[in-house]
Amino acid sequence: MADRTPAPDTPELRARWGSFEWTDENRKKAEWHIAKYPEGRQRSAVMALLDLAQRQVGAETDTQGWLPLPVIEYVADYLDMPVIRVLEVATFYFMYNMQPVGKYHVQVCGTTPCMLRGSDALFETCKKRGMSKGHVSEDGLWTLTEVECMGNCATAPMVQINDDNYEDLTPERLDAVLDALAKGETPKAGTQEPGRHTSEPSGGPTTLKEMVSENHDYRGDW
Repeated sequence: MADRTPAPDTPELRARWGSFEWTDENRKKAEWHIAKYPEGRQRSAVMALLDLAQRQVGAETDTQGWLPLPVIEYVADYLDMPVIRVLEVATFYFMYNMQPVGKYHVQVCGTTPCMLRGSDALFETCKKRGMSKGHVSEDGLWTLTEVECMGNCATAPMVQINDDNYEDLTPERLDAVLDALAKGETPKAGTQEPGRHTSEPSGGPTTLKEMVSENHDYRGDW
């Protein structure tokens, strides 16, 4: 599983991230998130601001992003919160990376439905490309993490890579996705099963067929 331990608070870490502050664009986004909440409840925006900070770190490092301790302290100060409270949030949710990651964070589900549908072979596929769990690959492209269920059991096995899910995977299909990402391309997200739209039965739906191509309103048919 992902390491939830913050990266060591070293002089090098402080030198790199101690002067972190929002970009002009992200400051506007931060204030937009804070404005969603009533006066005196600005701390409710902590999750959104941690995500924003992680994305800014990612943009600066050409990675998926992570949360160095000085960045967490910056968010805490911005929201007038004790640092420990922000750290508690950051270490609890897997959406936040507490250690440096590669450009692409490959999160393979190893829970029972995905395991029964071949997730072990997906780990092997990643291993053949130089990935090892919890580490950044030598080329800086990949970080591999084994995760628990992410709710795509009907289209298992699945992998989340940065903000997208890829489902109905085989080793060959995962290789195709990773090849595309390595080339700077944007592979199709979602199911990789030809002819499948979302999570309808393999071979196509037998009911609610109009929902395949649009959000059809059935109320007039009832």
